[in-house]
Amino acid sequence: MNRLFNLMRRASAPAPQVGQTPADVVHRENKWRLLRYRPRAEGIAHATPVLMVPSLINRHYVLDLMPGKSFAEWMVEQGFDTYIIDWGTPTDEDRYLSFDEICDRYLARALRVSTRFAKTEQAHVLGYCLGGTLAAIHAAVRPERIATLTALAAPIRFEDDGLLSAWTRARGFDVEAVVGGFGNVPWQLMQGAFHLLRPTMTLSKAVSVIDRAWDDAFLDGFFAIETWGNDNVSFPGECYKKYIVELWQEDALIKDALTLSGKPVRLKNIDCPVFAITFEHDNIVPHESARVLLDRVRSRDKTHLHLAGGHVGAVVSKKAKTTLWPQLAEYWAARDGDRSAKKSGKAAKPGKAAKAAKLAEPGKPAKAARTGKKRGLAPPKHAKVRSDS
Repeated sequence: MNRLFNLMRRASAPAPQVGQTPADVVHRENKWRLLRYRPRAEGIAHATPVLMVPSLINRHYVLDLMPGKSFAEWMVEQGFDTYIIDWGTPTDEDRYLSFDEICDRYLARALRVSTRFAKTEQAHVLGYCLGGTLAAIHAAVRPERIATLTALAAPIRFEDDGLLSAWTRARGFDVEAVVGGFGNVPWQLMQGAFHLLRPTMTLSKAVSVIDRAWDDAFLDGFFAIETWGNDNVSFPGECYKKYIVELWQEDALIKDALTLSGKPVRLKNIDCPVFAITFEHDNIVPHESARVLLDRVRSRDKTHLHLAGGHVGAVVSKKAKTTLWPQLAEYWAARDGDRSAKKSGKAAKPGKAAKAAKLAEPGKPAKAARTGKKRGLAPPKHAKVRSDS
C-alpha cells in the first residue's frame, strides 16, 4: 500500500527538471545551438575542450539528465571545458535541409566555435549513437580540428542482423513516399519503430515502477528518462533520405562509397586517437556494428571498451558514474594536448593510465582494450562492471 500511495503522490508532483547544468549559448544558427557548460569555480583543468554530438532524433539533455545523473555536470566537475550541440526542433521549412549541411557545415562550425572559445586548435569529439556516425564521417573528411574521436554506441556498419537493418531493407519501405508525404519524418513514426524493437518494454517498465515505487531516488531517475524518451525530434526530410538510402540500405560508409559535400568519405583517413564504446545489451546498435570502426581507421592509437548495459541505461545509469564516465575522462586527460603538441613539436604530457588491457570479447564486457601498434595509455581499470540497461 505504501508503494501505491507514493505513486499517487508522485502523479500530482511536478515533472522532473532535466537539462539543469548551467550553460551559455555560444553559437546559434537556424534551429541548432552550441552550448558551453559554465566551468567550475576552480577553473578549467584540461586544455583541450570536449564537444559532444548527440543523435539528431533525440534531445541533447540525455547527457545532462538531472542533477547527480548528468554526464555534462560531472564533466564540468572534473575540470573539462565542455560543449554540446542542441539540434533544436526542425519545422516545415527544414524539409530540404541536407545531410551535408548538418554533417559537414554545422559540425565544422561547432568545432570552430568551441576551439575558438577554448583558445586551442582542436577538440575531443564525443558522438553518441547517430551523433557518433556523423562525427566519424566528418572526421574522415575534415580531420583538422579533431584531437580524438570517441564513438559511443555509434553505428558504422548498417547491414547487420538487427531488426532496424531488416526493416529499412524491406521492399515495402518506400523512403521517397514517406518524405514526400510528411516532409520531415515525424518523431512519432520513428519512436514507434524503436518501441517495436522491444514490444514488452512498456509492461516491463510498469512492473519495475510498481516494484520500486517506494524508492524516490529511483522514481526521480525513471521519470527523468521517460521525459527525455518522449521528447523526440522529427527528422529533416532531405537528410533522412540520404541517411536511409546510403547508410542503411546501401551501407555506403563501410564500403567507402559515401560522399560528404562531394568529397569521398574514407574511414581509413582518420588518424587521430579513436575510442569505440559498445554495449552488450544494446538492441539499437549491435556491438559489432559499432566496434568495426576500429578495423577501418588508420590511427595507431585505438581503444575499445565493451560494457554490459543497454543503449541508454549504460550511459545515464547510476553505475555509469563509476564505470563509463571515469574511463572517458581519463582517456581525454591522458591525451590532453597530444595532437596540438605533435603539430608544434612539443612533447605531450603523459596521463595517469598506463596499462593496456586485453581486448574485451563480445559477451565478456568489462575492460577497455588498446588495439593497434602504438603503445600508449588505456582507460583505467574500472572493470568488470554491469550497467543498468
